Amino acid sequence: MILHVIETADSRTMAELQLERLKETLNHAYRNVPFYQKKFDQLMITPDKIASLQDIQHLPFTTKKDLRDHYPFGLFAVPRNEIVRLHASSGTSGKPTVVAYTQKDIDMWSDIVARSIAIGGGETGELLHNAYGYGLFTGGLGLHYGSERLGMMTVPVSGGNTERQIQLIEDFKPTVICGTPSYILAVAEKMEHLGKNPAETSLRYGIFGAEPWSEEMRITLENKWNIKACDIYGLSEVIGPGVAMECHEAQDGLHIAEDHFYTEIIDPATLQVLPEGEEGELVFTSLTKEALPIIRYRTGDIASIKKQLCACGRTTIKMSRVKGRVDDMLIIRGVNVFPSEIEHHLLSIPELSPHYQLLLSKENNLDCLEVVVEINQTVFNSQDEYENRENFNSLSRKVEHILKTGCYISVRAAVVAPGTIPRSEGKAVRLIDKRKVAQ
Repeated sequence: MILHVIETADSRTMAELQLERLKETLNHAYRNVPFYQKKFDQLMITPDKIASLQDIQHLPFTTKKDLRDHYPFGLFAVPRNEIVRLHASSGTSGKPTVVAYTQKDIDMWSDIVARSIAIGGGETGELLHNAYGYGLFTGGLGLHYGSERLGMMTVPVSGGNTERQIQLIEDFKPTVICGTPSYILAVAEKMEHLGKNPAETSLRYGIFGAEPWSEEMRITLENKWNIKACDIYGLSEVIGPGVAMECHEAQDGLHIAEDHFYTEIIDPATLQVLPEGEEGELVFTSLTKEALPIIRYRTGDIASIKKQLCACGRTTIKMSRVKGRVDDMLIIRGVNVFPSEIEHHLLSIPELSPHYQLLLSKENNLDCLEVVVEINQTVFNSQDEYENRENFNSLSRKVEHILKTGCYISVRAAVVAPGTIPRSEGKAVRLIDKRKVAQ
C-alpha cells in the first residue's frame, strides 16, 4: 500500500498548507482574471483580507454559466503561449465549458491521479486497462497520465469495440480496469454472452466514475468481475478525475485531495455553508491550478463530507458517493427523488438486470414517471417460464410496489426482455425527459 505523506497529515498541518495555497490562488486570480477582479471589487474584497479558511465564505461563487459566458478563453489566468492542453465538456446543453492546463498543471494533475490509482489498489509495475474515452473528455487522458506517473504499464484502450476490450483483458492480464460502471458492466455481459466468465480474469481492482452509481451497482460489478470496485470523482472545471478517490480498504467515502482542493457543502437554496455530515451541494476551490484557478465552484453534485481517520490510515477529509445532481432531482406528484435512489431499489430485485431507463412525461400538468427495466433471464428455470408474459407483468407490479414503499412515488413500470435497453460505451443514458419533446 502506497501512502503519500500529505494524506496522513494532521488537521493543523493541512489547514496551514491550504491557507497558504489559497492566498496564492486568490492573488493569482485577482491579478490575472478580470472576471474575478470585478467580482471581488463588487464585494469590496481583496485577497489580502482573507486571513483564515473560514473567510472563504465571503468570496463569490463560480458557476458553470460563468464558464460558458466567458467561452472559450475568458477565464484563463496565464497567457495562451503558456497553455499546453485544452479539455472541454460535451456542450450538449449549450456552449461547452473549456478548461486549460499549463505544463505545471498537467504534472500536478498526473500526481493527483497517480495517488488516486494507488488509493484504489493500483501498484507500480502492474498493468492498467483504461476504458475511459480519450479526447476532450478529461477521463481518458486523466487516468492515462496518472497511471504512467504511478509507474504502471498503461493500455489506452478507450471506450467501445467491446470484443477487442475482452481480448486485451485476456491477453495482457491487467490488474486494474478503469471506465464508467455502466460500460464495464456491459463488457462483463458481453463476455458472458461469449461463454466466458469475467470473474476468472486477472483483474483485482476497478476504478469507476463519470456517472452516479449505487452500492447495489458496486456489488453487481464486484460479483461479476471478482474485484474491488472503487469510486473516483472529478469534474473538468475543477481539474478532471482525481479530485477524490475511494480507498479499496474501507470503501466508505472518497478521500479528497485536500492539499489541492478546498471543499465546502452548501444549501443549494440558501447558499449557506452546512456543517460536516449534512447533505448539500459540493463546492470546490482550487489551490494549485495555474491556467484556470476556480473559486468556490458550485458543482451541482449532492453529497456530504466527514473528517475521520480511515481504516486505510489516511486522515484526509472524505466525501460521500454523489447522490445525484441538483438539477437531476425528480419531483413526482410532489415527492422529491433522485435517480440513484430509484437504482438502489431496482438493483435489489434479483429477477431484474442492472439496466434501466427512466422516462419522464407530463399528464394533466403533472410529471409522470415510467420505469423501464430488463428482466434477468437467468432466474427462470426454463425457457417456457421465461417467455410467460405473466412473469413480466408480475415483475412490473413488483417494481411499482417496491418504488411506492421505498421511494414514496407512484410509477408505471415496464419489464422488457434482455438486451432491449441500449448499452452505452461511455456514460449511460438513464433519464429521458419526454416533456421537452412534447413542448
